[in-house]
Amino acid sequence: MSFPARIDVHQHIVPPAWARTLAAQGLDSGGWAIPDWSQKSAITMMDQQGIATGVLSVTAPGVHLGDDAQARDLARAVNEYGAEVVKDHPDRFGHFASVPLPDVDAAVAEAVHALDTLHADGVVLMSNAGGRYLGDPDFEPLWAELDRRAANVFVHPAQPPMPLLPGTPAPLADYVFDTTRSALNLVLNGVMSRYTNVRVILSHGGGFLPYAAYRFSGLTSTVVDPDRKAEDVLRDLKRFYFDTALSASPSALPALLAFAEPGHVLYGSDWPFAPQEAGTYYNHFLETYPDFTPGQAEAINRKNAENLLPRLAR
Repeated sequence: MSFPARIDVHQHIVPPAWARTLAAQGLDSGGWAIPDWSQKSAITMMDQQGIATGVLSVTAPGVHLGDDAQARDLARAVNEYGAEVVKDHPDRFGHFASVPLPDVDAAVAEAVHALDTLHADGVVLMSNAGGRYLGDPDFEPLWAELDRRAANVFVHPAQPPMPLLPGTPAPLADYVFDTTRSALNLVLNGVMSRYTNVRVILSHGGGFLPYAAYRFSGLTSTVVDPDRKAEDVLRDLKRFYFDTALSASPSALPALLAFAEPGHVLYGSDWPFAPQEAGTYYNHFLETYPDFTPGQAEAINRKNAENLLPRLAR
């Protein structure tokens, strides 16, 4: 089985200015090397993997590397670069714009510029910004602005504010943990119930959120906040969308499909930080999954993303 028309909502771009800045500061992506990237190599990969369009985003550590002024300039540079790539190949690429959190005012300004002027398809937020999670009350102005625009918000994991597990790069273990941590923080702090116009996509099948969702809802309603009903917590957890990047496995995919709302699972590759061989590995599980309902595979590969990104609809 092949899906030549996939929309890949979790595909990365490596803007030269971003790569140079990380190199100058001796940084990488959570212990993961920064790979080479070009439009040509991305299109070649997509043609081989049955991907029609890749929605590009900058991965961890994002654009805020410790200095507010540098982060503002870097966000603008990577967003303008991404917008030019989309202009070159509007049918092959989309773009989630970076914003310089935790500088909230600058993040709001960059989100407005990216969505209104650069016509980005949404924004990408790291799961934590300098150790502050996305439900932080100080981030409310950004969520309010994104909600007014009914924006797509792609949450990509970052290194949590703790040391790396020795010998274990953050993308291997810590990223799935931090995605889950950030999503739960958004729900418990009420962001998902207050800002219902935003569509929040969680990377990597939501970390372990689908597996642990009923743990979160049951213990919240009985221990953490007895005034909050378990079904209300579940409702907010089910508002998330999820991509399949590195997550379409025989153990993870059934849990994801059992939990996610219809239409809320989207194809993702994580290329080039996950090499093409990894994409082939997980595509095999997706393509041979025996328990899809009629039309479900096609929806995951394309139709669900078309609903979020109508300009890519055929």
